[in-house]
Amino acid sequence: MRLILLGPPGAGKGTQAKRLMEEHGIPQLSTGDMLRAAVRHETPVGLKAKDIMARGDLVPDDVVVQIVSDRIEEEDCRPGFILDGFPRTVAQAEALEAMLHEHGKDLDAVIELQVDEEALAERVETRARESGEAVREDDTVEALKNRLSVYRAQTAPLIDHYAQIGKLLTVDGMQEIEAVSADIRRILSEAQNEKVRAAG
Repeated sequence: MRLILLGPPGAGKGTQAKRLMEEHGIPQLSTGDMLRAAVRHETPVGLKAKDIMARGDLVPDDVVVQIVSDRIEEEDCRPGFILDGFPRTVAQAEALEAMLHEHGKDLDAVIELQVDEEALAERVETRARESGEAVREDDTVEALKNRLSVYRAQTAPLIDHYAQIGKLLTVDGMQEIEAVSADIRRILSEAQNEKVRAAG
């Protein structure tokens, strides 16, 4: 099962990814973690990324795609994987599709967690009030609004992209965690059954 989870910050992607990992026995691949691991192990692409990061520049798409490509060839990714934080743009999505095609693989589904952005902001405020602890700088309402605007500009176009190629499955992310998980299980099962019918 090769999956991508889409949704704005605070939509619950991390929570659902953990559940999918346990249910399907597949790893969650975070581009940040993969970059750090490639740098740490001094792989050829990791050394390239290290120089770029040392200059404070953004790691270009081709380097990130190569790191993803190397990672999905590892044994634990044979049954599949969940991509986290990648792709972020349509250009990255197209590069990912080309790379998977080279490996003779394909995405099974892209799951979009649909959420109400105003309700997300309220959720962050409530969490801050209830915890009574100092709020992390990246977990304030202002920080969330900033991250949401970046998401809308860069990542939201992926929703149309994946809808057009028939990969997009949508779930109401405002439900309770258990209900979101149940919906994801249901739509993945339906998509798999549809694929079997189409193949037969």
